[in-house]
Amino acid sequence: MTTERSRSSGRPTLDQVASLAGVGRGTVSRVVNGSAQVSPQAKAAVEDAIAELGYVPNRAARTLVTQRTDSVALVIFESGQRFFTEPFFGRIVQAISGGLVDRGLQMVLMIAQAPHERQRLEGYLTRQHVDGVLLLSLHGSDTLPATLEERGVATVRAGRPTRWEPGCYVDADNRAGAREAVAYLRDRGRRRIATITGPLDMAAGIARLDGFRDVVGDGPVAHGDFSEESGAAAMAWLLEQHPDLDAVFAASDMMAAGAMRVLREHGRRVPRDVAVIGFDDSVIARHTDPPLTTVHQPIEQMGQEMVRLLLAKIDGTDDPGDAEVVLSTSLVVRGSA
Repeated sequence: MTTERSRSSGRPTLDQVASLAGVGRGTVSRVVNGSAQVSPQAKAAVEDAIAELGYVPNRAARTLVTQRTDSVALVIFESGQRFFTEPFFGRIVQAISGGLVDRGLQMVLMIAQAPHERQRLEGYLTRQHVDGVLLLSLHGSDTLPATLEERGVATVRAGRPTRWEPGCYVDADNRAGAREAVAYLRDRGRRRIATITGPLDMAAGIARLDGFRDVVGDGPVAHGDFSEESGAAAMAWLLEQHPDLDAVFAASDMMAAGAMRVLREHGRRVPRDVAVIGFDDSVIARHTDPPLTTVHQPIEQMGQEMVRLLLAKIDGTDDPGDAEVVLSTSLVVRGSA
């Protein structure tokens, strides 16, 4: 059978692939569905036959048989503006996308902040549309994770819940990272250390503030939302209320960059007059003046771990003891502190 004849007679079938590869129909099905229970030789023969025939699996038919959609939803609870401007999102989405592609799964990206967007995604997130859901940037005591669990939809979230609830999550050790950063400032003789917090309806924002308080107790606190603009506004307020401060720990690199801009506008030299430390180790940290000392969190590894846990849940191979993954952070010292 030649390639031209098989293509001219219509869409190639699973049986034609099996015949050309010299294997059974079941072996072809396992290769197409990504099963590991196929010998390397048989897998290579099937893949060669698929390439020669131009075979394309019938996704609708396969869904009926496997009860799988081969789709995973990645839901981000932020505005589109924030999603496209903050480096954290690009890095973790790239890691997640790469892990899903390796398994032959497509990613459905959903950005939901407004109430009508939330209603739409709640209606969509069922097992008829997706095999699983990854949740990023949840705020407050959001009920969506519990709703998805009740529907039997495999779900993994980035960040631990703000209060205890069952579920699966991946997080960085935000409290320990903040504690290390503030202790570094204290150990280098800084005596009036302030912090700019992230959103306190998010576990990361709460944990980073707790890490600050572990070291300095009730030090000066200004509130931000992880954005550069909020960091600038918080820094202006801190200078007005606490003009004697000599160090600032900002709960994100974006806020630290905004804070450094305001310090420069007020004639404060970094780090001579005021030392600054951020959190994330994003690309912006290498391009501030001076380069930003920051807490590195393994964002790519977080994305990879989220995919690993979700695929285990989808495949039914998940271990209940592996439902909470917390990754270590580390301090990266540059010129700002």
